[in-house]
Amino acid sequence: MPSAAGTRGGKLPLVVWVLAAGTFLMGTTEFVIAGLLPEIAGDLGVGVSHAGLLITAFAIGMIVGGPTMALATLRLPRRLTLVAALAVFALGHVVAALSSSFTVVLAARVITALATGAFWAVGFVIVTTAAGPARATRAVGVMMGGLTLANVIGVPVGSFVGQYTGWRGPFWALAVLAALAAVFVGRFIPRTEQRAEVPVRAEVRALRQGRLWLALAAAVLIMGGVLATYTYITPLLTDRAGIPAGAVPLVLIVFGLGALGGTAVGGRLGDRYPMAATITAAAVTALALLLLIPLSTGPVTAVALVFLMALAGFTVNPVVTSLAVRFAGDAPTLTSALTTSAYNTGIAAGSALAGTAMNTSLGLTGPALVGTLSATLTLLPLIALALGGTRRRPAGHRTRGAVRGRRPGQVAPAAEEPRHLGAQLLPEQQERLSKLGVQPAEAASPERELSADEVVDRVLACRAIAP
Repeated sequence: MPSAAGTRGGKLPLVVWVLAAGTFLMGTTEFVIAGLLPEIAGDLGVGVSHAGLLITAFAIGMIVGGPTMALATLRLPRRLTLVAALAVFALGHVVAALSSSFTVVLAARVITALATGAFWAVGFVIVTTAAGPARATRAVGVMMGGLTLANVIGVPVGSFVGQYTGWRGPFWALAVLAALAAVFVGRFIPRTEQRAEVPVRAEVRALRQGRLWLALAAAVLIMGGVLATYTYITPLLTDRAGIPAGAVPLVLIVFGLGALGGTAVGGRLGDRYPMAATITAAAVTALALLLLIPLSTGPVTAVALVFLMALAGFTVNPVVTSLAVRFAGDAPTLTSALTTSAYNTGIAAGSALAGTAMNTSLGLTGPALVGTLSATLTLLPLIALALGGTRRRPAGHRTRGAVRGRRPGQVAPAAEEPRHLGAQLLPEQQERLSKLGVQPAEAASPERELSADEVVDRVLACRAIAP
């Protein structure tokens, strides 16, 4: 697998872009339903709000399946896991496209979600390892960029095609593309075995950190806020803003552009200003959703707020994902799966609550109100994480700018960096530090073994850079 070394000069390893292509397909299937709800509801003989359960079911499948599949495939080669996930993904779409039963389509969505959860869990670990600690958030942002690009291209195209061929057309296309992607991934993902030295117990132990659960809570709430509104965006645009049904795919492109921009911004800022970026973005998301309630009667303001909602909301995602994987240290697979589950917990809860709210007197503005509340609540774990993070630094940590005679953010000279970190390091940890320009000596009698991320934290602390 490419190492971080391969990222010199700002370039990310090829594996990151390969997996981003896979997430493009999975993002398309998850969200294309939002643009096809009326067609699916009419064909399967259910109401629009009931058809929205196809989004909820997919999210629930990823919530349960992500961690389960991560543990079940822990000892398997990562390439095999990715190829198998894409194969099951393709099969699930074939079953859905052949069925005329809402129950069968619902079950197929759950099976597809299990495969998607496995793909995401392993994929996040691969890209963060390949990119190295200095570009981990950017690599996650690129991989999630496949998801947001799906909203720019995949979802609008799928919605457009579905209006002319029926909703089954996009499902057949996704099945074929997933089969091709399985061949592509099998060809370009390096053959690597899952690390045998990371047992299931180590993966579970990584979940004891409170800051990890704060990051997961932020993922739940921000995604719940955005997707509560997005799930039922079509009736809001057509019945309240007065936008023709044929123009809805264009608005979905606008949403996708905002999401793509937000993912790029989060990926760029997250490595340097993680908390400032996420707190600001969550606040802007809540404001955009709140304004959407009174201003969605005008097509121009409605489209502008949909763009802002996506731009700000998706800025949070790559940052909290990278933080969660980083907090897990040397046992990131289960945490990566739980991060995916967290996003889909937000999607499931948000879309379910939004459907309920839409059937009340709130009507079409109900989903936006649910989204506003959820995005506002996102600020609580983010602020707690920011405050808690400043108190729980490794021993000897100096806060940003605390080095005497140095401006905030200025890197300390190499002479001030530690050459002995007080612990015997694993070869993997020595490799990661060498990429930061540090060659630590081994301690004769270490008190305990530091995780790779604790070592990186200490180096960054001595450089007076806030992680």
